[in-house]
Amino acid sequence: MPDFSSFAQKCGLSFNNLDLLVEALTHRSYLNEHREYTGRHNERLEFLGDAVLELAATNFLFKKFPAKPEGDLTSYRAALVNTVSLAASAQALGISEFLLLSKGESKDTGRARDVILADAFEAIIGAVYLDKGFEEAEAFIARNLFGKIDDVIASRSYQDAKSRFQEIAQEKRGTTPAYKTLSEEGPDHAKLFTVGVFIGKEEIARGEGQSKQEAEQSAAEAGLKAMQWS
Repeated sequence: MPDFSSFAQKCGLSFNNLDLLVEALTHRSYLNEHREYTGRHNERLEFLGDAVLELAATNFLFKKFPAKPEGDLTSYRAALVNTVSLAASAQALGISEFLLLSKGESKDTGRARDVILADAFEAIIGAVYLDKGFEEAEAFIARNLFGKIDDVIASRSYQDAKSRFQEIAQEKRGTTPAYKTLSEEGPDHAKLFTVGVFIGKEEIARGEGQSKQEAEQSAAEAGLKAMQWS
């Protein structure tokens, strides 16, 4: 078993009930593979932590940007607490080294690993909230997330990829990009769409997804990189 006490100290946390931290770092797959394990997986704590995170982030943004309208604050919050952002914070804390996972899940990379890490981060928030209350949970969130807000705004990551690509294309090329479905494969329950994003007649990039909307977002992200606009 990992040394969970040392992990807590590394995160600037102290627990009255360390079992809550262990639960926060236990993925469902670990229980399926270790029938002898008597602890619980982290999904309930993740559910709780998600709500605490939303309140803390909302409170932070509401106070930091007193003149911003509700729509802007909502976009800022979504970018601040999305899966990629939470996973990056989890990686910075070294959560991967302390997660209890099945052998199969431990090999996950990319999006699948990000989801596991983000869920664990939220579960830790839930554990801190139960153990020490809202103020301690809010302080943990502030240390690990709130400092990102300036980068979020500077990079315009609060906008989705399609919105960013359209805004920059109009600014730099004076035209609105268009999206075209290039292929559609697979059965109805498992479609894979390939979409191209075009400026005029020029194909800038392609993206794939299980829906046209997802493929368009993927194409826009690829387009931002291809044009070096990201």
